[in-house]
Amino acid sequence: MRSKQTRFETVTEPVDPPERRRSHHGVLAVIAVGGAIGAGARYGAALLWPTAAGSFPWTTFCVNVAGCLLIGVLLVALTEVWTAPVWVRPFLATGVLGGFTTFSTYCLDIERLVTGGRTGLALGYLAATLLAALAAVVAGAWATRRLLVPAARRAR
Repeated sequence: MRSKQTRFETVTEPVDPPERRRSHHGVLAVIAVGGAIGAGARYGAALLWPTAAGSFPWTTFCVNVAGCLLIGVLLVALTEVWTAPVWVRPFLATGVLGGFTTFSTYCLDIERLVTGGRTGLALGYLAATLLAALAAVVAGAWATRRLLVPAARRAR
């Protein structure tokens, strides 16, 4: 324990053991590797299905919606169905799917549409992505609960 003097009181804080602090490096490493994989997959999708200037950014839209669907499936599977090693969730959810989905490109797409005089399309894209991404997470979680959770309970 370590004591710290504030203006009005002494606060005692637990001191993290050095091995606990070092363990975060492994989690950060798997997130970084997963992020590189996810970002590479997103870049590949952009190369395969480029978006013409001034048109609806279908590739970014589909990548974000698909990533949200997979996050819904994955998180239910990892929290309610299977017990996975501690690094699996940060690697897949934060790393791979976090790198695959893209808020920055989504914002850049909106900015490009607005500066290109396509404000209505930009607002439609903004709303459609938000609604579709939320619906995808809910659908992925719902379907996984419906399909995998009962099977996992029967197996126990």
